[in-house]
Amino acid sequence: MAFLADALSRVKPSATIAVSQKARDLKAKGRDVIGLGAGEPDFDTPDNIKNAAIEAIRRGETKYPPVSGIVPLREAIAKKFKRENNLDYEPQQTIVGTGGKQILFNALMATLNPGDEVVIPRPYWVSYPEMVAICGGTATFAETTIDNGFKLKPEALEKAITPKTKWLIFNSPSNPSGAAYTQAELRAIADVLLKHPHVWILTDDMYEHLTYGDFVFRTIAEVEPKLYERTLTMNGVSKAYAMTGWRIGYAAGPLHLIKAMDMIQGQQTSGACTIAQWASVEALNGPQDFVAKNKAIFQNRRDLVVSMLNQARGITCPVPEGAFYVYPSCAALIGKKAPSGKTIETDEDFVTGLLEAEGVAVVHGSAFGLGPNFRISYATSEELLEEACIRIQRFTASLG
Repeated sequence: MAFLADALSRVKPSATIAVSQKARDLKAKGRDVIGLGAGEPDFDTPDNIKNAAIEAIRRGETKYPPVSGIVPLREAIAKKFKRENNLDYEPQQTIVGTGGKQILFNALMATLNPGDEVVIPRPYWVSYPEMVAICGGTATFAETTIDNGFKLKPEALEKAITPKTKWLIFNSPSNPSGAAYTQAELRAIADVLLKHPHVWILTDDMYEHLTYGDFVFRTIAEVEPKLYERTLTMNGVSKAYAMTGWRIGYAAGPLHLIKAMDMIQGQQTSGACTIAQWASVEALNGPQDFVAKNKAIFQNRRDLVVSMLNQARGITCPVPEGAFYVYPSCAALIGKKAPSGKTIETDEDFVTGLLEAEGVAVVHGSAFGLGPNFRISYATSEELLEEACIRIQRFTASLG
């Protein structure tokens, strides 16, 4: 009898973590590698947030916290949703987890039964379908195209929904494409969901504060209040506040769902790190001016990368509205030969050849469910991004 659970046979390792590790391994061997795989701001956590954590330690805030989060943080989360998203939640309708991943896991674990389907637009964050599989559900996919900016259209959503659909996982701005949905686009999605009252919406708003130009962020329960009672709105401090290592995600939703998630978390990890929670109170309640400054830096990086990639032979790179990723197509390079003599047959071949020839680590699009594309994270310095793009231009020019 096999020792490991059958569920593991349905789950793949995280491609983004694997690429980052491969880049680290090559660097350790002395290779000059530019890693553009990690979805992590290169900025440091602001000092006021770090100082709040230090003060919490000095006050002795070092005991077990409540499973769903300390009261000041749950109050700050409720205020944030009201202030920024026009959503009314009581603190008891919120929950704090060890990163956004735990929030997603808890929601799926609390609701999925064998045979339940979860609709996921593709390209998707690599962890969504794996989480669904681990929790016993079945991931189904709604298609998008590069021509429509990788955005879910209402017809594609309608086609993906079945009587077995329990959730739609909806991520805006998107990892990996950077696609973000306007109020009108959300309205069209909401109209489909109103016709299917058995479908719940798990909206991942982690990149909310990273949108560019005149784009105005909206979340779906804000656009359509009738969806409020079947929407879990997830967010966190990782991206906007450069707090990836603090591991704090949070969500708000109907009280019965939050209580079910609390029960699971109580048997799983209990409450998230107390010190990180107090830091997050300061992040949400404290000064927000650095968010706009960081966003301006990211926008300049986006513009640089998009411009240089579109100058690379055979690469087509749309301009994303948000997050800190681009998701260019390398379709025109499929069938070409790399300097090594190997034929580029897939986007994975492309990124492998790029890493071997030029020392640039990116993630292949098929890991996100849609290729032939690749994802670049531009959460690094302009100097490194410019050098990486020069190398990509050189690599594509070398393909015969």
